[in-house]
Amino acid sequence: MIQTLVAILMWVLVASLLILRRGRPDRSITYASLTIAIAMTLNVDAIYLAVDPVLGGTNITTLLSDALLMIGLFFLGRAAMKAGEYRPRLVRAAVGRPALVLALVATTVLFFFIDRGEPTATFMLDLGAQPVTAAYSMIGFTYCGIVLAAMLALAARQLRVGTGIQRIPALLLLLGSACGVGLAAVVLVMDVAHVAGQLELMRTFGEAYGPLSLLTFLFLCAGFAGQPVVRSLRERTRRSQIAQITRELEPLWQRATSVRPGLSGTDALGASLDDPEGRLHREVVEIRDAMIDPRVTFEVTPAEEALLERAEAQLLGLDSGVARIGLRADRGDSSMEHA
Repeated sequence: MIQTLVAILMWVLVASLLILRRGRPDRSITYASLTIAIAMTLNVDAIYLAVDPVLGGTNITTLLSDALLMIGLFFLGRAAMKAGEYRPRLVRAAVGRPALVLALVATTVLFFFIDRGEPTATFMLDLGAQPVTAAYSMIGFTYCGIVLAAMLALAARQLRVGTGIQRIPALLLLLGSACGVGLAAVVLVMDVAHVAGQLELMRTFGEAYGPLSLLTFLFLCAGFAGQPVVRSLRERTRRSQIAQITRELEPLWQRATSVRPGLSGTDALGASLDDPEGRLHREVVEIRDAMIDPRVTFEVTPAEEALLERAEAQLLGLDSGVARIGLRADRGDSSMEHA
């Protein structure tokens, strides 16, 4: 039942990402989610028992599913790392290709030394007493745990530097990664206990396997699906604020351009004024030009100065360094054109 719920969650995430991230050039998260969704679907008992005979009837579906899970987590970890500038060496190593290749090669080699018998949907329960089976599982889940620990570090960093609503996806990813690390630890204990014949200990830890598995993918799915939602909400809020400030700034800008016509009075700007961001940027530049041009007399009230500073802060909030340079450069260009 847990495996079915996890598989459903992953397919819901895939569908959500296809809708929420459409038009974005980077689809690594979508592809990673699709890979993990297939892996989780293959773990559903009925599907496993239907697919494995087609592949030879030697539980090869287990290897396929585990490999897809590792590959999917690899791409999720890479996507999480690319989302920010925080990329410590250990994180880069954890989500690097060498680590993935090493884990895949090691698990594949060990898998073919397992006495696998007939197809079984409870692979580790039936065959986990074999040391080679335990080693196979431990290597795979150690890799998954390392990648999830790297994602945990990245999510913690995003949570610290984030503000407002943008911290929610980071928190969800942190919780999902933490549950995933806990899940990997539980599996390692179960593997060792099984080989050692400590079946009671194995069953005790096994009770945490299902809930941790469900919580891991629930939080991870919510976190990754929440990122584009938060970006969309922030974009709408930003555009609404820009439109409001532009409307409030309009009378001051008209006064400025009446005493010192700028590029807005020509066709040189083309369609740039159709963009709310570009229009506000040009209005701020032309008002400032009128204020500093010694050839004209243009004064502003304290309230108008405060409004102008608020408009500049809104523009600088998009990307402080780039926007600040752009504002200064545009003022200089505009002043030279009218010198």
